[in-house]
Amino acid sequence: MDEVRIGIIGLGNIGQVHVGNLMDGKVPRGKLTAVGDAMADKLPDYEAKGLKTFDSGDALIASGEIDALIIATPHFQHTTLGMAALEAGLHVMVEKPISAHKADAERLIETAKAHPEQKFGGMFQLRVEPRYQKIRELVQGGELGDLIRVIWIMTDWFRAEAYYQSGGWRATWKGEGGGVLLNQCLHQLDALQWITGMPSKIRSHVGIGKYHDIEVEDDVVSYLEFPNGASGAFITSTGETPGSNRFEIAGTKGRVLLENDKLVLTRNEVPSDEWSKTSKIGFQQPETTVEEIPIPGVENAHAMLMTNFVDAILDGKELIAPGESGIGSVELANVMVYSGLINETIDLPMDSAAWEAKLNDLIANSTHEKKVVEVSNEDFTASYRR
Repeated sequence: MDEVRIGIIGLGNIGQVHVGNLMDGKVPRGKLTAVGDAMADKLPDYEAKGLKTFDSGDALIASGEIDALIIATPHFQHTTLGMAALEAGLHVMVEKPISAHKADAERLIETAKAHPEQKFGGMFQLRVEPRYQKIRELVQGGELGDLIRVIWIMTDWFRAEAYYQSGGWRATWKGEGGGVLLNQCLHQLDALQWITGMPSKIRSHVGIGKYHDIEVEDDVVSYLEFPNGASGAFITSTGETPGSNRFEIAGTKGRVLLENDKLVLTRNEVPSDEWSKTSKIGFQQPETTVEEIPIPGVENAHAMLMTNFVDAILDGKELIAPGESGIGSVELANVMVYSGLINETIDLPMDSAAWEAKLNDLIANSTHEKKVVEVSNEDFTASYRR
């Protein structure tokens, strides 16, 4: 096989991005051959482009037209479609999140483990962003010393009411399984655990429909505790404007700060813990040096991950974002909202069955109704790079 025949199920905003990348030749050796969507009125345009079209994921999976499947459907379908595709012998790339909740993610991962000959990837494009790669290098390479504090203020996700009314599945427990954490912030949560590792405890305050007529969270403040005793905070909202995107990590040897597309590293000449024990002057601090680190741009992070996925299939290259690694961001999104709903601190790893039961209860008891309206999605691409 010298190329990979790729299918896409789900032709919404992100599905169309993948269509464009594949049809424009931005994924070498990846050939789009078929697409599918439950909304049949979308399909004729793709037929006109010479693609095979299907009105369900099951039909696309069974078609014999593809070697690999990109899953870009609403969240709850990621697990069932991913499992079906893997069991049918297909390679699978799942858009974020890999599943709507941790218990489903565990089921999907178990299926992937049972089919090791298939490649299973997650679309976590921040992992190819040089700024996050550099922060990870600094943290995991020890240049910041022992972790002290992590703060991510990610409130640059403002959404008008019209956004939430643009689809009946949006911002519902049944359709998405959550709100700002599972939808907008999954990439930040993935980057956080990829860089620092998972926290050991979480306590959250969540605003359910605080700024919008929705039944899920649109405002979150979470306190994090890490295994070494370091603390942290994760703050997000879709109701705040102007918003912020400020990511700060402090360690005994210094601090790294990412804000306004500037990456600044401040180094202590003497680690803070050593200085504290040896300094004879109570108010004096160690000298510091400040360095602004240039951040190269990324032209098309989605295409880069897809190219890596194709290279993994054809050449055995290591995946940048293995699908199983996506469980970390799902767990963080789940536990943050769960903690807020039950008003308790939760130890990690969380009890996936407990959240699944709570989520099923929220779905069963939902009385929220919305009027679906048509809105413009012209600004969708502007929200990629956060």
